[in-house]
Amino acid sequence: MATQTATQRQAAARRAAATRKRNAAKRSASATRSSARRTSASANAATRDARQTAKQAGRTAGRQADAATTRLGAVGRQAQRALLIQVGAAATFGDKVRQTARTWSRLDRVRTELDRYERRGDRALSRRQRVLARRRRGVERDVKSAQRTVEKRADGLRSDARDLAGQVRDLV
Repeated sequence: MATQTATQRQAAARRAAATRKRNAAKRSASATRSSARRTSASANAATRDARQTAKQAGRTAGRQADAATTRLGAVGRQAQRALLIQVGAAATFGDKVRQTARTWSRLDRVRTELDRYERRGDRALSRRQRVLARRRRGVERDVKSAQRTVEKRADGLRSDARDLAGQVRDLV
């Protein structure tokens, strides 16, 4: 190879330096573009995540509001129920008082009511009498059964006593 002059060496050094700078600039630009792509993707993901988080937060707030509304409605229904029970009891009591006054204020209604009480009393007594008669028959059956059992045993004892008496006579 031919020897170079100082000027040639300097020119070659400048070209090499320029190539190195150009290559470094290309690498830097490529790295910058890659970094920008990653940053952009990360920003897009962050935006997407932020949107999803906001949607979820909205749903959660809606559900909490629904739950609070439901609880409040339940308390309201309980209070309403307590009030309606009292009003219903008072209305029923008033109806019963009016019905009683209407029943006992006219002679024909009084007779009808007394006849109804008489029939009900007769049914109750008849029912009790039938129950007592059933119980009496059951007790009589049990007594007769016990009596038969006692008689059988007594008959057995009598025959055993006769046999013993006969044996004693034979011995004497």
